[in-house]
Amino acid sequence: MQSGVAAELAFKNITMSDRLFKRFSEFIYKECGIKLPPAKKTMLTVRLSRRLRALGMNSFGQYYDYVCSPKNRSGERVRMIDAVSTNKTEFFREPAHFDFLRQHALPDLVGSMHNGSRKKLNVWSAGCSSGEEPYTLAMVLSEFFNGRQNKAQAYAKPTTRPLDQFSILATDISTQVLETAKKAIYPKPIVEPVPTMMKRRYLMRGKGAQSGFYRVVPELRSRINFQRFNLINEDFNLGVIMDVIFCRNVIIYFDRQTQIKLFEKFYNQLVPGGYLFIGHSESLHGINDRFRLVANTTYRKT
Repeated sequence: MQSGVAAELAFKNITMSDRLFKRFSEFIYKECGIKLPPAKKTMLTVRLSRRLRALGMNSFGQYYDYVCSPKNRSGERVRMIDAVSTNKTEFFREPAHFDFLRQHALPDLVGSMHNGSRKKLNVWSAGCSSGEEPYTLAMVLSEFFNGRQNKAQAYAKPTTRPLDQFSILATDISTQVLETAKKAIYPKPIVEPVPTMMKRRYLMRGKGAQSGFYRVVPELRSRINFQRFNLINEDFNLGVIMDVIFCRNVIIYFDRQTQIKLFEKFYNQLVPGGYLFIGHSESLHGINDRFRLVANTTYRKT
């Protein structure tokens, strides 16, 4: 291996051929459903270059052979998907969704849930990235159930704590962002969208070396189960039926065939009357007509 300035100059001259880009894009599509058109070649070259640097390799062909070898199935393939995945999120992103959830979806779901045998609301943040979405959901759900408890106290003593009335599954294909999500530590600019009252209740301000950072309180962290999950799995096998699914700004990276399969699986994963929230630039038109549109980019299982 080269070292110093010579190695840096040699590394910068590594290029990816069109033929090899096609092989990488086909491999990535098969692994996680992400579609990479030719226009993404530069992006893929830059992101995979970091893996070549980390492994001390001097060609994309060498890296392709390495990542395709059986012994690296559970190792370098995961790191490659981490490098390729695009992860952008924020607290209370697309706030109209959370308003609809609080004002319409949750009252409907809790009413029907209590008429049956289930006592816990199940929510799935699919493509949770670094955790801002599931923690936002946890805040909204906690506020909702706390409000119900406060009203119930006027008549009888509640038997179930608000935090025991919901559970959130948060999944992503990237192990890197999941590690960030599990830590639940965010710099001050990231938590700015969180309403002031919720900051006081659900975020702990760092001191000393952690000054300028906030961490989600343990009570909320305990309600979220973070898992690495591939949405193109043939069977979800989650072990629980969902009342609400958030899958926002994820399907834009999939082709139409993958989208059709995914939303059929989402449909089957929801309880009757369950809600699905997708991204502001996304639509189920021509993808799935079994869901009923109830608000902007908000659907309900009929």
